[in-house]
Formats: sequence, structure tokens, C-alpha cells
Amino acid sequence: MKRRNFIKRTSLASGGLFFVPQFLKAFENGLPERTNYKKLVIIQLKGGNDGLNTIVPFRNDIYYQNRQRIGIQKSELLNLNSELGFHKSLLPLKRLFDNGYVSIINNVGYPNPNRSHFRSTDIWQTASDSNQYLQSGWVGRFLDETNAKPYGAIEVDESLSLMLKGNNQNGLAITNPKLFHRILNQPFFDNVFNKYSNDSHLSEHNLGYLYNTMIDAKSSAAYIYEKTKTSSSTIEYPKNAFGKQLKTISEFISSGIDTQIYYAGLTGFDTHANQTNRQSRLLKVYAESIEVFVKDLEKNNQFKDTIILTFSEFGRRVKQNGSNGTDHGTANNVFVIGKDLKKNGIYNSLPNLNDLDDNGDLKFSIDFREVYATLLDKWLGIENDKILNKKFSHLGFI
Repeated sequence: MKRRNFIKRTSLASGGLFFVPQFLKAFENGLPERTNYKKLVIIQLKGGNDGLNTIVPFRNDIYYQNRQRIGIQKSELLNLNSELGFHKSLLPLKRLFDNGYVSIINNVGYPNPNRSHFRSTDIWQTASDSNQYLQSGWVGRFLDETNAKPYGAIEVDESLSLMLKGNNQNGLAITNPKLFHRILNQPFFDNVFNKYSNDSHLSEHNLGYLYNTMIDAKSSAAYIYEKTKTSSSTIEYPKNAFGKQLKTISEFISSGIDTQIYYAGLTGFDTHANQTNRQSRLLKVYAESIEVFVKDLEKNNQFKDTIILTFSEFGRRVKQNGSNGTDHGTANNVFVIGKDLKKNGIYNSLPNLNDLDDNGDLKFSIDFREVYATLLDKWLGIENDKILNKKFSHLGFI
């Protein structure tokens, strides 16, 4: 087989299904240093969820003055306390909240916020300052620091996000472990492995990179398949893409696979027009799926060792626009879901709607990297400055 064909076919084989890890430097590392058996599941509400219509300050006149057509009345909300209410679509999440499983951290953001979806997502995924452009994600750097295998972090998607890309090691993007394994066991790959194992051209960077990433992907596929082939959830999840993602993660966790961090997402929250019905539908999908996911983890005795973090790349503006929607804003609420949270319920106050920034947007009060730092230090058991590139203070939710 000619080298050109080898590169072409391996690229095609990996491009649509998963992004395989950079491996050459990983070979230089020692054994994996697993920090503990805790799991972290990260969920992104993609598009910028409107936090003010998710956790609604129903006693705040400024809220209703700015949202005369899309503001949600108290009678339509699920009361959380005397000031705040959940969007009615979050009834399943309200049940988890009432059980003490949810901590709502309000007003989370970062200095000099960027209102671009792509840029703000990069900032959240790399844990950078707004004027920094990093090429590695904070989860990828966690893999680097712990010498983890690629399956140390898994994104349940068809492509790998920057969050899971390290300087030396990347995570894996997998939607179906059986398909992942079957493709890596096609005769073509066996032929390549056997034919190129002693090829002098493997010393060339690109060819060696492809060859070694294929070996690592094939090894990971075999490990994941063997660990998960008998693990199948018996709980019925909502029949949508997000429910399917969470079901796959639950099966991964229950299988005992050596993965500490999972990443999934729900798209569609960019509600510039006709926000009301669209956001209501998406929050319903989110809450129903999360409730089933928690029940599944509880059934398999995994919930006590799992924390679910939900974020969105930014919130929306306080004032509605002329299309019955909201435009890109800044700070937002974050949900932390777990069995033994040290502080559940409403973690902190909503932003002051009477004290906005020069653009008329919310001023953040908690840096999102403080949430990451808390999870790294107190849950995953690794010093946060090794991953976040500088030290951040802790919050008190765990």
C-alpha cells in the first residue's frame, strides 16, 4: 500500500467517527496516575441559554420592565424561594432540587466578556482569560497531568471539542462503542498495522503520528468495547439526541470503564427570536433527560461518585429585543448536581439588575474558573493551578 493511500484512508477512517489523540509524546510519559474514582459529567447548553428566564426573579420590577413580552409571571413558575422561581419546564429538575441534589450558582462569568459563541466557548473550554488564545482545553491538560489514556475523558459526540484536547494527550469522541470497535477492526486497519510495523518511513512525523494514533485508537476501542459490551441501561430515556447521549454516559460509568470526565451538549439555545416556546421546549428536554440520568446512576449505585456540571457559554441580555427574543449577554447561572453537596439550593444571589455594565449587561460575581478549581481540587483530587495555569479560589458547593 502506498504511503499516500495509507494517510488518505486513515484520515477518512478517523475523521467522521472520532478524533484520535496526539500520541508520540504520550509514549514518553509514565504510567497513568488516576487521581480517584470520582466522575465528572459536563453538560453545555449550547447557544447561550437565557438564565434570567431559567431562574426568574419574580419580585423584581426591573426584570418585568425590560421583558414586557417575554417576562414570565409568578403564576407560571415553580417557586424556589420567596424571590426566585424555576421555569415551568424544569419540573423534573425541581424534583432533584427538592431532594437536595442541586446547587444553583448564579452570576457566573469572567472579566471582559466576549459575546461571540465561538470565542466564549473557547474561553470556557480552555479556561483562559478573555485575551488569551490557548490551544489546549482544561480537560485535555488534566489528561496530560495525570498521564491518562485517551479514554480518560470521553465526549459523546462525533467530533472532539477543544476542551478535551491536551498538549500531549487528547480524549476521545465516541457516540457508539460497538461501532467504534467494529471500524477499528476492519481488515484494512489490520493490514496497515502488520505492513507498516517496521517501515522506516514511520520516523517521518506525519506518518508516524498517524500510525501511532491508530494503534492507540485501536487499543482504546478494544478496551472500551470489552468493558461496555455487557453494560446496558434498563431505564427508558427520553427519545431524543440528548437523552441518548446521557444513556451512553450512564452505560460507560456503570461498565467500570476507567474514564473520569465525560462531556455532552444540548444545542439550540441561541434565542434571538420567538424565544418563549423554543426555550421552553429545550429546557424540558434537558430537565427530563437529567432526571432519568440521575435515577439511572442511583440505580447502579454510581450517583454518589458522580457530579454533573451544566453551563452555557454566556447568558442573554437583560432587555428583550424587538423579535420577542434576547441577544447575547454575559453572566449566567450554572447547575451543579450531586448526591452529597455541601451547599445545595440557591448558592448565591442573582445579579443586581439595577447595576449593569456599560453595555447594559450583567456584571459577573463568580469566575467560572472558581467552579473548575473547586471540582479539580475537591472532587478530582488534583491541584487546580496545574490545570488552570494559575491558582483560583474554591467555592463551597462540595
